[in-house]
Amino acid sequence: MIEARNAPQPVPIIPHARPTAGKCYPRIRSRLKTGGTDMPAIAITPSPAPPTPVGARLNRNYPIEVVYPESDGKPMADNTRQFTYIVTLQGGVAALFADRPDVFVAGDLLWYPVEGNNKIRAAPDTMVVFGRPPGDRGSYLQWREENLAPQVVFEVLSPGNTAAEMTRKFRFYEQYGVEEYYLYDPDRGTLDGWIRRNGRLEDIPEMEGWVSPRLGIRFTLEGSDLVLYRPDGRRFETFLELEQRAEAERQRAEAERQRAEVERQRAERLAEQLRALGIEPNAT
Repeated sequence: MIEARNAPQPVPIIPHARPTAGKCYPRIRSRLKTGGTDMPAIAITPSPAPPTPVGARLNRNYPIEVVYPESDGKPMADNTRQFTYIVTLQGGVAALFADRPDVFVAGDLLWYPVEGNNKIRAAPDTMVVFGRPPGDRGSYLQWREENLAPQVVFEVLSPGNTAAEMTRKFRFYEQYGVEEYYLYDPDRGTLDGWIRRNGRLEDIPEMEGWVSPRLGIRFTLEGSDLVLYRPDGRRFETFLELEQRAEAERQRAEAERQRAEVERQRAERLAEQLRALGIEPNAT
C-alpha cells in the first residue's frame, strides 16, 4: 500500500474574451511545453464533490498489485549432464502419469507458496503436484491451485550450487509442505532423499532400491549414474534412448514385414507349380 502524497491539483481555466460567433470559449493554460501557444479546449463543468464531513479523513491509500515474475534470471542447468538428468526426470515422471487428469509435473517452474509475497519462491528442477490438472503455467501460484503444495521435488546439483543455497532450499521445502525431496549430485555420484514425518523432512537412510511412496518409482545408482525404474520395471530413458529404441522397433517391424512378404511369394510359387501339375492347392 502506498500513500498518494501529491494529489492532483485543478487545472486553471482562464477565460478568453475574444468572441467567436457569439460564443466565448475558455483557453487552458497548458502545463506542457507547446511552443508557447495556449491550447483551446472545450469547457467542462466538473460535478461538485460531496462535502467532506467535519473530522473525516481522506483515504489516500491505494492497493498495489503484486507481480510474480515467471523467471528468476538463472539458467535451468549449468552443463549438459545436469540438463539431461533434469529433462529425463521431468519427462519420465510426466510420461508415467500421462493418463492422469489430476497430476501436474513441471521442470524449473517458479513456485510461489504465499500470496502477496513474491520474494518467497523456489524453482525445483522437477516438481510433482497430485490433485492439480496438467497444463501450461507461467509459474505455480499455490493459492490459485487449491493451496496444494508440490508433494515431490527433485534437485540435480551443478558445480555452481553452494552449500548455503541448498540449505535454504531444504528449509523452504520443509517449511512449505513438500512430502518427498530427492537430491542427486552427478559429479560425485551421490543420491540423497528425505521424506516427511511428523511435520519434518527426515533423512532416508538408504536410497539404493528406495521406492517413492508417491510416485512408485525405484531409485538406484549404476556406478555414479542415477537410474530410475517405473512400477512396471521399465527404465527411465533419455529422449535419445527413446528415439533409438523406437528406431530399433521400427526396423524389427520392417524385417518382420519383409519376412512375411517372402513367405507369401514362396506360397504363391508353390501353388502355381501344383496347378501346373493339375493339382488344385486349395482342394480338400
